[in-house]
Amino acid sequence: MKITFLGATKTVTGSNFLVEAAGKKFLVDCGMWQGNSKLEELNNEDFPFNPTEIDFMLLTHAHIDHSGRIPKLYNEGFRNKIYAHKATCDLCALMLPDSGHIQEMENEWKNKKRLRKGESEKLPLYTAEDAVRCLEIFEPVQYDEIIQITPEISVRYNDAGHMLGSSIIEIWVKEGEKETKTVFTGDIGNNDIPLLDSPTMIENADYLVMESTYGSRMHLKNEEKAEMFLNIVSETLDREGTVVIPSFAVGRTQEILYELNKLKDIIDDEEFKRKYKTLMKAAVYVDSPLAISATEVFRENMNLFDDETQAQISQGDNPLEFPGLKFTKTADESKALNEDNTPSIIISASGMCEVGRIKHHLKHNLWNPNSTILFVGYQAPGTLGYKIVNGEKTVKIFGEEIAVNARVEYIEGYSGHADQEGLMNFIYSFINKPKHIFVVHGEPNSQEIFEEKIQKETQIPVTVPEYGETYELNDKIEMVNKIERKVTKTIRTEIIARLERLQDEMKDMDSYVRQDVLDENLTDKDIFVINEKIKDLEKQIINVIEG
Repeated sequence: MKITFLGATKTVTGSNFLVEAAGKKFLVDCGMWQGNSKLEELNNEDFPFNPTEIDFMLLTHAHIDHSGRIPKLYNEGFRNKIYAHKATCDLCALMLPDSGHIQEMENEWKNKKRLRKGESEKLPLYTAEDAVRCLEIFEPVQYDEIIQITPEISVRYNDAGHMLGSSIIEIWVKEGEKETKTVFTGDIGNNDIPLLDSPTMIENADYLVMESTYGSRMHLKNEEKAEMFLNIVSETLDREGTVVIPSFAVGRTQEILYELNKLKDIIDDEEFKRKYKTLMKAAVYVDSPLAISATEVFRENMNLFDDETQAQISQGDNPLEFPGLKFTKTADESKALNEDNTPSIIISASGMCEVGRIKHHLKHNLWNPNSTILFVGYQAPGTLGYKIVNGEKTVKIFGEEIAVNARVEYIEGYSGHADQEGLMNFIYSFINKPKHIFVVHGEPNSQEIFEEKIQKETQIPVTVPEYGETYELNDKIEMVNKIERKVTKTIRTEIIARLERLQDEMKDMDSYVRQDVLDENLTDKDIFVINEKIKDLEKQIINVIEG
């Protein structure tokens, strides 16, 4: 059995793994690269395999970084089955055509720029119609059923607790007299995500391919994040500002709606009641057609909710509904939100602020010191959301420079990904520990820290694969091949890459120097040395600009 890692390698998007076993070739996930323009360009590359030779595909969940290139795969000849949980199939029926529509809109805008430069037009990655066509090959499955795909290959989907229908996939492969079990985690959820059950713990595996998005960090506990959310929102509404929440249309939006509905049951004091009353008086707009449709899918799959939520439903309390909740379907309704100065809460996709209606809401609120931009999900490097969270003073939206004067907050506890403790608990839960763990779906720093922690605490060998590396799963894990990506390096691209690295280093320097300057134990001599170094750096920057 061999695995080739073709995405989510030392980054968090583009999930795609090619497995060769028992005479078959199959994929786990076929996701889209997201983030900066260099990453997104990778979506247009040819697949490093022949799509017509793939025997089947296993899809962990519907998020676009795991499913987003399926229409491209279909267009290039793949016609065999895609196995996915029933709720994942329902959500992909919404999300993939929506992604296709975005591809068409962005491509139309890019083609106008190409024509102005005298360049030829290009086709979109795929269209909404392409995405609808590919849905015919989806095969819905349920949790906990063992499915025999071939006489030698069986799989079981388990609840990953990350989003509706998200799955941890167990794969059994018989090759001769030997049976090997490999587990792909997909994205593992928190134990306390509203609505959803906790991730399924797996008893045994020979090999484990697991995510590491928050492999170096811990989340806020549930009670803290709920109170923090209420404080931020009520303070903004008291200032007569607008709270803009860039939220992933599927998953996070529904969890926030649930949390808003449930806040009243957490704390019992007068100040809390005042803040809650302020919140409940405000209009809460869900401004994303996809989020509205996805909320309907959630309603249709309430059997997947946790016991507490199901008990609420049985008592007639729908966790996705409350007074003041309004859904804006049309573009005109969305525009009207930015013409109304009444304090309100706007939940709008996309969660990383790259596409969709959220960009209009940011353009109208980022400059306003009374407003708050509240992030509740992971922000990939290079995205507009990442820039705002990391303190950019101005950002460019629709070609216009917008000052960031609004309050910017990030409540990490709303993430759909398990933190370091949750990831380690997943590993600890194995009765028979894996022989080897492959760590994917994480930024390099997070993966490095997580790798070290796994090895120190479990003594299980760990590999953090690079793009294109193929590993043969034997008693001794070894890399047997590597696909080299064609990258044209020039001195110009090197300069751009250095500038991007410098931006991150300047942010780190700003943080560390501020800490040192505010340290009362520092001597005048130390302060003088820091000042001289910064003056030298200023001179070098001026020399580069003037040169």
